[in-house]
Amino acid sequence: MKKYGFGVDVGGTTVKMGFFETDGRLIDKWEITTDTADNGKAVLPDIAKAIDNKLAQEGISKSDVEGVGIGVPGPVRGDGVVNGCVNLGWGVINVAEELGRLTGLTVKVGNDANVAALGEMWQGGARGSKDVIMVTLGTGVGGGIIVDGHVVAGFNGAGGEIGHVTVNNDEIEPCNCGQYGCLEQYASATGIVRMAKRKLAKTGDETSLRNFAELTAKDIFDEAKNGDSVALGLVDELGEILGSALSNIACVTNPEVIVIGGGVSKAGQILLDTIRKHFKETSFHACRDTRFELASLGNDAGIYGSMQLVIGA
Repeated sequence: MKKYGFGVDVGGTTVKMGFFETDGRLIDKWEITTDTADNGKAVLPDIAKAIDNKLAQEGISKSDVEGVGIGVPGPVRGDGVVNGCVNLGWGVINVAEELGRLTGLTVKVGNDANVAALGEMWQGGARGSKDVIMVTLGTGVGGGIIVDGHVVAGFNGAGGEIGHVTVNNDEIEPCNCGQYGCLEQYASATGIVRMAKRKLAKTGDETSLRNFAELTAKDIFDEAKNGDSVALGLVDELGEILGSALSNIACVTNPEVIVIGGGVSKAGQILLDTIRKHFKETSFHACRDTRFELASLGNDAGIYGSMQLVIGA
């Protein structure tokens, strides 16, 4: 194997870039702006230019580079074809072929959430495990499933879309995906705030949550830690919904560890403990000892996971 490689994590605002040795050492990381004008036509050329500039800066030849791994916010087929990235303006595009042509390097492509899971398996919260579920709780709910060290991407790249598991058949408001009652509508940062607003509108219970003009998920967790009963109830409700959903998924994949990441994971132990409690209550007996960990790579999970694609995930 050659000595160097690149891990690239494409987001709607910025592209995170990592330059690695293939033994896993991160040499440098930086960001470039994601140019979404004209349906994201400049995104891949800008990445190629950033790679060329880094190699020139380091005085390294492309013959010493094993390849480029790239995570993108959309479904990815096994041949590197991305089946649309709404945030980038992309339709169907063969990212592996196009970026390979622009760089002259071998390119491996993965969905951004799956790639983040690979990163946590390789160098993060799930290090040492090969059977992993990762859930990212942010504005939405993302997921990545790894079985025996390999991402479960599925037939057309939609494997691991944990956020769109149906958890409430009685929901009357649509999810962003167009369906109703998705996990994302309750377990995301926006979801728990939505649940809180519904509860506050229905109950006259005294709670410090009424003191916030613009209530956030962080406010709810902070007030729960301070002992507010309504906030504690909301955290427990989120834990019940997410823990139950994960216990269903665990029956299919039997993970050794479930990693919780994303902005909501900054709530820390109170979140982990609540999810674990409800997971154990609803799990098949052989899955109850699944370990729960907080993600540890933060915003770098994507570049590490993309590099893992290069070296043989």
